[in-house]
Amino acid sequence: MSDILKSAASTLSDKIEGHSFDGSVKFEMLGVGAIRIDENGVSVDDSEADCTLSADADVFQAIIDGETNPTSAFMTGKLKIDGDMGMAMKLASLLA
Repeated sequence: MSDILKSAASTLSDKIEGHSFDGSVKFEMLGVGAIRIDENGVSVDDSEADCTLSADADVFQAIIDGETNPTSAFMTGKLKIDGDMGMAMKLASLLA
């Protein structure tokens, strides 16, 4: 497992701590791997999810660091969303 994935999973865990998340979202960092968020928390996992967000590692890191707005990244084509858009929006509200 890469250090990028470990660090991102830890940061996401901190951000969603204390919040419930019913459903599942997978972040695919192109060329690096995947992180999955579901009702059990955050894990480095590439299994199926209700919604898949795909971006390169730099964009993903900027989103979880709060430097890039996920909606802006989507609108400019830096972030791709496949599946349940409602899940993506729910996650975005937790990361804000």
